[in-house]
Amino acid sequence: MIVMPLSLRSHCLQRLSSFRRLHTNSALRSEAGISNPADYCKDLVRKHDYEGYLTSQLYPKRFQGGYLALRAFYIELATVREAVSQTTLGQARLMFWRDAMKDIYNDKPPRHPIALAMYEATRDNHLSLYHFNRIIEAREQELHNQTHLTLESMTSHAESTSSTFLYLLLEMLKLPSSTLAHAASHLGVAQSLTTLIRALPFHASKGVMVIPAEITAKHNVNQQEIFSKGKSSHGLEDAVFELATVANDHLLTARDMFKESGGRVPPDAMPVFSAAIPVVSVLSTLESVNFNVFNPSLQIRDWRLAWQVWRSYYKRTF
Repeated sequence: MIVMPLSLRSHCLQRLSSFRRLHTNSALRSEAGISNPADYCKDLVRKHDYEGYLTSQLYPKRFQGGYLALRAFYIELATVREAVSQTTLGQARLMFWRDAMKDIYNDKPPRHPIALAMYEATRDNHLSLYHFNRIIEAREQELHNQTHLTLESMTSHAESTSSTFLYLLLEMLKLPSSTLAHAASHLGVAQSLTTLIRALPFHASKGVMVIPAEITAKHNVNQQEIFSKGKSSHGLEDAVFELATVANDHLLTARDMFKESGGRVPPDAMPVFSAAIPVVSVLSTLESVNFNVFNPSLQIRDWRLAWQVWRSYYKRTF
């Protein structure tokens, strides 16, 4: 008989216990939303993505359920890294979603509220499985590489996540346009970079620097000082300014795609491009605080945002 060393046995038992907790928590959550997947997704988006919930109201009624299902799926994957204590647990969650998407497209959705809502969305709108798998793969890479060495790497990740999500929305709205897709690609990158900038204090508290190393090195950012003191520095503000400028450049490029129509977005596509308004809001706030990401105003919900979103929607500009 082979006797397992006590330390190894303890490690294995801890791993097994973690997997059981993950399965139990997921099962309990799933059962709670099985009876009404649409409401489950709506509540999840409202709780975790206020900006996304605001823009959901701009979609035609027949597409709102699909939008909320897609956004809930996106949030579920985006929060995997922070929700698990071990990489293997994150991999297990993402494997579940990889298999779930296959089952959804084979008309066998698993008993999970988001999966059930996604089944309705994909069945009604003929969405591309490729886009879902691209997002899952990007989130899996994120488990192993929490930081980016180059801006090119960060941009590529943004295109595989935020931009790809916008492609799905254009598909849902049945808007097969290369112009719209090109604009969505740049908007997605701007959205992703801005989200990371705003979340920098949270990630820094976990010992993770979200700004690419090539930018922090250029501005002599002392990462350990940022992690330990939890406050900005001149070098960090310069690095944030550079990354925010890149985000703004992508936003301007997205706008330029509509210059022939005076900057006005086609009415049917405006719900998708209303996602730019929160990006504009964050970049404006950043500028007003001299790119100090630790300024509390960046974490306060802008009371004007709902009005700005509606105004932008009716003007068809962003």
